[in-house]
Amino acid sequence: MTALIVFSLSNCGGNKKEPEEQAGHDEQVPESAKEATQHQFTVDAAFQDQLTNVFKSYVSLKEAFVSSDASKVAMEATTTLDALNQVDMKLLTGASHNDWMTYLAGMETALKAIGSASDIEVQREAFSDLSQSLYKSIKAYGLDGATAYYEFCPMAFDNQGGYWLSDATEIRNPYFGDKMLTCGSVRDTLK
Repeated sequence: MTALIVFSLSNCGGNKKEPEEQAGHDEQVPESAKEATQHQFTVDAAFQDQLTNVFKSYVSLKEAFVSSDASKVAMEATTTLDALNQVDMKLLTGASHNDWMTYLAGMETALKAIGSASDIEVQREAFSDLSQSLYKSIKAYGLDGATAYYEFCPMAFDNQGGYWLSDATEIRNPYFGDKMLTCGSVRDTLK
C-alpha cells in the first residue's frame, strides 16, 4: 500500500483554504510525486528533444504572464506555437500517436486563443488549458535532459485554483504576476 502525503499549501493571502472541489486535483499526492514521474510511453529521443523545445518556449511564455504584459504574452504564444509545429508526430505510432493528437489539439487551440487575445485575463484562462495539455504530454513522453515542475496556486481563477509548469521549483505565479508572485507550490516533477 502506498503511503499518501497531504501537501500543506501556503495560503497565499490570508485564511483562505483550498476549495472543496479541488479535492480531486492532487490534494493527496503519492509519496512518489516527490521524485520524477515516469513517463507513460517510450518514444524516440528526437521526439523528446522536440517536446523539450516546446517546454522551453512555454517557460518563456509563462514568464511573460508573470510580467503581466499581454502583448509580450501574445508574441511568446506565437513562438511556442512555432516550436509545437516543429514536433514530428510521425515519430510516434499506435496509442502514443493517438494520445499526442489529443494533446496537440488542446495545445494548438490554447496557443491560438492566447495569441489572438489582448486581455491578459482571457489569455490566462487559455494558458491554464495549455498547461494541462502540455503537462499530460510531458507526463506521457518525457523530456530530453530537462525537468518540469507542475505547480499550483489555490487562489487562481476566483479560488478555483490553477496549474502551470516551470523549469524551477521557485514559484513565479503566472496567474497573478507581481501581485502574488510566490503564491503556490510544486505538485509534481517530470523529466
